[in-house]
Amino acid sequence: MLHREYIENYLSEVAEITRRIDREAVSCAVDILKGVREKKGRLFILGVGGSAANASHAVNDFRKIAHIQSYSPTDNVAELTARVNDDGWDSVFVKWLEHNHLNPNDAVMVFSVGGGNAEKNISANIVHALIHAKDRGAKIIGIVSRDGGYTAKVADACVLVPVVNPENVTAHCFGTR
Repeated sequence: MLHREYIENYLSEVAEITRRIDREAVSCAVDILKGVREKKGRLFILGVGGSAANASHAVNDFRKIAHIQSYSPTDNVAELTARVNDDGWDSVFVKWLEHNHLNPNDAVMVFSVGGGNAEKNISANIVHALIHAKDRGAKIIGIVSRDGGYTAKVADACVLVPVVNPENVTAHCFGTR
């Protein structure tokens, strides 16, 4: 049966990804998160598209399970769309972080398959937010795939999800967390 073959292949791909994840990168991300909690900082989680939904879910987990004050700009659709209308899509996350007084006790976490590329206008809003985070001294954690894009270049900790099957890269990145 075709669906059984798909299930077997998909789970095999997930197992391969799990084997290839850089444990040191995960450990570094955990250390940053522990530091944020100890300093009573905040975690701001960014994502676009499906990654925005994962950011919302992660806010819940970090608040409830890890006891870290966490927020995502995509959780408040009214505010998000007002900011897009007034400030534009490229600066929407920067403006949100500015109004939340991002500081060195805080961290910004990015969920993104590509990690952003301002030159190609791919997730430029994430790129601009990360530039702002660096300027403010906040830590950056990336959970990305492919080459990691801009996020991988500037992150203090970056978990790069390996591409095992390009057709399933989005599901592999965020469907199994």
